[in-house]
Amino acid sequence: MKDVPGSPGTPGGLALRASQCVCSLASLVVMATALGSSSYPAFFFLGVSMFLELLWSFILLCVDVHSLKNKKDLHRHGLVLIFMTVDWILAIGSSATASSAAAVTIFLERDIKFCRVYQHISCSQFKASVILAFMAWSFLAASAISNFFLFVSLVH
Repeated sequence: MKDVPGSPGTPGGLALRASQCVCSLASLVVMATALGSSSYPAFFFLGVSMFLELLWSFILLCVDVHSLKNKKDLHRHGLVLIFMTVDWILAIGSSATASSAAAVTIFLERDIKFCRVYQHISCSQFKASVILAFMAWSFLAASAISNFFLFVSLVH
């Protein structure tokens, strides 16, 4: 069962990594340009998480491109174990930071109506960044799951 959709070294894996790069970069840029984002630790940690996800996804994007271009097989036990472990760690961290940033955004906008009082704060950018972070997380989670199934198929 080496033909797992989205596994490393396949066109599906390349598409997942490219999607992760685009969404995490967009989330990072939107949060970095939002006024007031430096005042809240949840937004800072979202930026850190998206930067780590961008870095990891870009590295694996380059590995996938090289693998597809040179017809190299990345379905080796040790490599898949590394891909799977880092994907899962980043997916858990990304989910946690996106959830905490979403909670702060909801709190500021709906619960205390902070965004209506202080209109110079970029609440719409906070929302956009959180949505993009959840999109990046969903692509990362799909990649982590496909790597898990690939790893299980390689063990037997």
